[in-house]
Amino acid sequence: MQVKINDLAFVPAEIRVNVGDQVEWVNEDFIDHTATANSGEWDVMVPAGKSGQVQLDHAATITYFCRVHPGMTGTIHVSANR
Repeated sequence: MQVKINDLAFVPAEIRVNVGDQVEWVNEDFIDHTATANSGEWDVMVPAGKSGQVQLDHAATITYFCRVHPGMTGTIHVSANR
């Protein structure tokens, strides 16, 4: 699943994936961002014009934010159903 970073926002801000899926953030902004789980379980650097990924290995609802711009937030619903 791909999430774009555009105009200081995660687009879409809420996604649904399955256990084992990879989420890729593609930074279309001209400044660096992160995708950082509120729980601290992962912190993905997403430089300007680049992408970053994380593989999700358990069912959960994960909220995340950008450490550089804390107003940027997103939610990932990870389901065990395939």
